[in-house]
Amino acid sequence: MKKLFALLLFTQIAFAQGGMFGKDPIINKENWNKQRVHWGYFLGFNSLDFKFDYLSVTDDIQVGTTTGFNVGLVGNLRLTEYFDLRFEPGLYITQRNLTYPNIVDTGDRLREVKSTYIFFPLLLKYSALRTGNVRPYLVGGVSTALNLGSNASAPDDNYNERFRMTKWTNFYEVGFGIDIYLEYFVFSPSIRGVFSINDELIRDNTPGSPWTGNVQEMKTRGFFVNFTFH
Repeated sequence: MKKLFALLLFTQIAFAQGGMFGKDPIINKENWNKQRVHWGYFLGFNSLDFKFDYLSVTDDIQVGTTTGFNVGLVGNLRLTEYFDLRFEPGLYITQRNLTYPNIVDTGDRLREVKSTYIFFPLLLKYSALRTGNVRPYLVGGVSTALNLGSNASAPDDNYNERFRMTKWTNFYEVGFGIDIYLEYFVFSPSIRGVFSINDELIRDNTPGSPWTGNVQEMKTRGFFVNFTFH
């Protein structure tokens, strides 16, 4: 349903405004990119995973991903004709389900990891030449994120069914998108790959824990799809 909605939205935009992708489209927002600063907001969805590295050879922890929700703000600073600096603070809600194949008990082998991240990314945007009402771009940078559902300060651990992660995590992001200039606003869909730089796992109090004892590193990875409106 979400993919169908996105397709219908894109189709409506593509053929609105007198034929956006036609031979001689009406040029919208002609002086938009000359602004020093502009603002916007975004809505979207995410799918996040974990990458595990182990201290010794073992069966992989299985990660079941779900589709999460994104919402946030955009601040854009024009540096040159082709480069912009962007700050995009946002709220990202997601859930990952971990299944431990070496644990027999069905209640202990599953951990639902619910995370609510507040991302603070600083990104550099490189835009190609504008063609009519379309301008593709690449974007990349670094971010730090606060995980409100980390359980970092909880004294309980997995033996009490409490999965713990670090409260703050650093990421790098890379992606691409397209600016579509409409009559009243700029619509900018994009897709981002996001990768954690540091280990996010807090080990259980017992060193030989079947949940954390053999894990060397646990890092978030995944992608965001954002629909931005300026």
